[in-house]
Amino acid sequence: MDTRFIFITGGVVSSLGKGIATSSIGALLRARGYQVSAVKIDPYINVDAGTMKPYEHGEVFVTDDGAETDLDLGTYERFLDIDLGRGNSITTGQVYLEVISKERRGEYLSQTVQVIPHVTDEIKRRIRTAGTAAGAEIVLVEVGGTVGDIESLPFLEAIRQMRFEEGRENTLYLHVTLLPYLGASEEFKTKPTQHSVATLRGFGIQPDGLIIRSSEPAPEDLRRKIALFTNVEARDVFNSADADFVYAVPAMLEQQGMGRFVERQLQLEKVLPDMRGWTEAVNVLRNPEVTVRIGVVGKYVAMPDAYLSLLEALRHAGIANRARVEVSWISSEDLTDHNVSQLADYHGILVPGGFGIRGIEGKVLAASFARQNDIPYLGICLGLQVAVIEFARGVAGLDGANSTEFDPYSPNPVVDLMPDQAAKEGTGGTMRLGAWPMEITSGTLLSDLYGLGQGGTVSERHRHRFEVNPAYTDRLRQAGLVISGVTPGLSGHGVGLVEAIELPGHPFFLGLQSHPELKSRLMRPSPPFRGLIKAAVRLIREG
Repeated sequence: MDTRFIFITGGVVSSLGKGIATSSIGALLRARGYQVSAVKIDPYINVDAGTMKPYEHGEVFVTDDGAETDLDLGTYERFLDIDLGRGNSITTGQVYLEVISKERRGEYLSQTVQVIPHVTDEIKRRIRTAGTAAGAEIVLVEVGGTVGDIESLPFLEAIRQMRFEEGRENTLYLHVTLLPYLGASEEFKTKPTQHSVATLRGFGIQPDGLIIRSSEPAPEDLRRKIALFTNVEARDVFNSADADFVYAVPAMLEQQGMGRFVERQLQLEKVLPDMRGWTEAVNVLRNPEVTVRIGVVGKYVAMPDAYLSLLEALRHAGIANRARVEVSWISSEDLTDHNVSQLADYHGILVPGGFGIRGIEGKVLAASFARQNDIPYLGICLGLQVAVIEFARGVAGLDGANSTEFDPYSPNPVVDLMPDQAAKEGTGGTMRLGAWPMEITSGTLLSDLYGLGQGGTVSERHRHRFEVNPAYTDRLRQAGLVISGVTPGLSGHGVGLVEAIELPGHPFFLGLQSHPELKSRLMRPSPPFRGLIKAAVRLIREG
């Protein structure tokens, strides 16, 4: 079949949940057996999300091929159960960089380079290339930002043109808007949606369907009113009310006829979707057998989206263990010797990644408390490094042990910048990024988690500059630290770079240099996260 394209735009306000809507529609198509891919368009001029602060845009999601992207790509991967790549993220910076490079190479010789057609042609080329590379039958394209933003105009024009180039039967426009509820008058207001659609139509795009976001289910008469004022059939106005769990949204939209709508608009065969996995997952979330409390000791806890993939990996692991996971965000800046005992209230401690010296000693304290009090511990990236620093100081007797990221003059730099990183110039895209192999030692906790009792190799994604210093691995091992995973051939010391550490005799103490949360899926939870929650459940049941 010809490749079909579904374009999702948003209006009224940002952060409406276009990413969840896009992912949910993709999940419905996947449940019908279609090959689906997804593209996120971000109108900012940054080439990628790698240099943005977490408090502004949330986490940076890293793909297997090392792209640093918007967090919506993570949502796509988790809902669609597919791997995306560099081509699935399009930014204004990428588009203009390529257009200017072509102009400098003389590819537009004699032409005046303009937004139309040169910029819009480049946007369309990238959208189509993403679909072709994935072998997708249907490509979902989410246009970031809000209709009316100056930054989005070239992208709206590009997707407008694609209807005429691809054909009406191969293109579908969906618009996501807000239906606010005014408590003072106790009524929903449709005017923002009317204005939003009018703005979109002013750019030449008539939406085929609408998804109305609201805090409560909208009355049927409001959907008919919205249809009348937006030139959309009432049956094609869908209401995405706030759900108790995001994984309930696909079923909510399917019950309203979203799947049949897409089949009708794109002239697809009618198929009964297989939603059993989704139904079971939501049932566990709503009716867990046990509740575990996990304390996340981080640096960006004021913005939970900074740890979105981590939070979802915990949720996936909870479903696998039929447990509800209650997360408490603990600022590592506020954790001291005087209040660290609060961590005894949790069934597990998780220390995630981060950059810079702020809050580091609080993370070291968290690792120390978990080690000494037999509390299940999972350290991710920086969480592994602080566990190594704590072990070096508290067990191996390496006074002043630290990372050169935090103390360049440490007498025992157990974590250091590797030579290949020290030589790099610039910031964007220069870390150790993307998928790297991890050789797992047989007979370790890690080998059990990955189902590799005799050892083997797995792949996990990375995003970091500093590594455990290979010059100290022998001394750490002699003191009792188990190095259960390595990436071979990168250290320059004839040994592999440390990928995973664990403590023998501890109920669960594991650190990983990679970010396994990035590959966790609803039906296939990340093994380390699944192990953490299993250990937490065991702690509860053993009392």
